[in-house]
Amino acid sequence: MIGRPRSLRSSGGTTRVRHTVLGTLAGVAALLATGVTAAPASAAPEPGAMAPSAQERALDFWTPQRMRAATPLDVLSVDRSDVRASAPRKGKATVVAPSAPVSDVGPMAIPHGGGPWSGGGAVAKTAGRVFFTYQGRTASCSGNAVTSANKSTVLTAGHCVKMQGAWHTNWVFVPGYHDGQRPYGTWAASKTLSTPQWTASEDINYDIGAAVVAPLDGKQLTDVVGGQGLGFNTGYNKPMYSFGFPAAAPYDGEKFIYCSGTTFRDFLLSSDHGLTCNMTGGSSGGPWFTQFDEATGTGLQSSVNSFKYNFLPNAMYGPYFGADAQNLYQSAQSS
Repeated sequence: MIGRPRSLRSSGGTTRVRHTVLGTLAGVAALLATGVTAAPASAAPEPGAMAPSAQERALDFWTPQRMRAATPLDVLSVDRSDVRASAPRKGKATVVAPSAPVSDVGPMAIPHGGGPWSGGGAVAKTAGRVFFTYQGRTASCSGNAVTSANKSTVLTAGHCVKMQGAWHTNWVFVPGYHDGQRPYGTWAASKTLSTPQWTASEDINYDIGAAVVAPLDGKQLTDVVGGQGLGFNTGYNKPMYSFGFPAAAPYDGEKFIYCSGTTFRDFLLSSDHGLTCNMTGGSSGGPWFTQFDEATGTGLQSSVNSFKYNFLPNAMYGPYFGADAQNLYQSAQSS
């Protein structure tokens, strides 16, 4: 079944987006029954918070069969009729150093419009697939583990944690996913967050999300896979690498894909970075790096896969990591 695109707009001058969820969806009633249960009104959790029981259910829910059948959540699609969004707030350039272990990587082609990442290195451990339940459907995105005070922070796209007014449930992160394998385990979110602008009105300029994952087997996430660095307010027109797990044709979600090249600033409807890239649905939320070192597979995460214009299918766009992205990161790492 192919979902019908729905145009979403706000009355406040911010851009809302069109998005379609593709694939065959079965057992909707059963999926809804596995969602996070509501807490009593006297103990209502903050948005995106997940009780330990819900985390356990998420881990039990995501069988290999459900992961293979998960629908790739589309990279958001924007058309010419969408209004211009508010520009992201800038701030002082700030860098957080990677904490991922250094390992050798073979040379890769740059620029590249989309192909398998065969170099290995730290990025092959820190990046992974994200799985969740969205409106009763099983769905997938991409994400990346970053250096953080809590050693448990994953960055992704805003629409990979919340979309059309609802927070996703059964949210898990699988770092290093490939060919159905989970070499570093499945990590359930204890909390998901997004920027205030995405949470309130799904402003495309702020399509950034984060998750705090619970310990697994007594260990914290970045103690197991390492964490990439971050760069905030680092400017436009930079050499960048984009990674993700596209699962819509011609991809199948089983391979780790990358694009690379010099970015350009979107001159149409947003203030995003743009990059020539043919990744498809399922790659949403995958990391973009500045100062990416092919020799180690480490860099500074400075954006995420967010949207494509439906009339420019070979260009991917990612939000500028400004002051609000930095505030989101601080909120996540202090959770």
